[in-house]
Amino acid sequence: MANILILEDDIDLSSLICSHLLSMNYQVDVCDNGATGLKQAQAHEYELIILDLGLPGMDGLDVCKTYRQSNELTPILMLTARDTEIDKVIGLEMGADDYLGKPFSIRELQARVKAILRRQNLLLQARQSNNTEDIISCRGLLINPAKRLVTCKDKSVNLTAKEFDLLYFLSSNPGKVYSREQLLDQIWGYTNSYYEHTVNSNINRLRAKIENDLSQPKYIITLRGIGYKFDEAMICKNEAVL
Repeated sequence: MANILILEDDIDLSSLICSHLLSMNYQVDVCDNGATGLKQAQAHEYELIILDLGLPGMDGLDVCKTYRQSNELTPILMLTARDTEIDKVIGLEMGADDYLGKPFSIRELQARVKAILRRQNLLLQARQSNNTEDIISCRGLLINPAKRLVTCKDKSVNLTAKEFDLLYFLSSNPGKVYSREQLLDQIWGYTNSYYEHTVNSNINRLRAKIENDLSQPKYIITLRGIGYKFDEAMICKNEAVL
């Protein structure tokens, strides 16, 4: 049974969401203050956090950013009544896994929650299986999808959840070129080209963590006007596993 935390200051809305999630046999906690909700999230284990942007005490974006510094895996579904697309972009870049714009239907919320929890369950199963055959070796870079661990020249690399997903997806398909829109769809589940800046930002941060020379990246290659690929020449066999 999944534990879900709702951070929403609209009492009527939070009560409605809570009621429907309880009817789906989830365990639910509710908080209407950003700062208090952050402490609640950090003090307990949740399978999902439903986070409103416009919270008193601490803005939802700040809650997301701070929470992600200590927890990279627990999914966050962001709720926003703000009209500007930039808020959604910033939310995704700060670590939100999905978002819903207000107003939304309860059925859509329920579908999103089910989808997020299903993906999370598959991720946990993969981590528990610890199948070393899936480890990718890339000339000094080792990627372990079961443990979601990356080392570069025997040093651990601290990646966000989305940075890891990007790296693993590209390295699992070496040589294949993906447009920003395709990566957005594969990693974030969106197809709106407006969010392609999110892909660029994550690629840049990822490169900063694994590349020796940012002016001449050797792992993730940019094809101008087309997209990105993982250089197939960097994939190799018979290296030590994580």
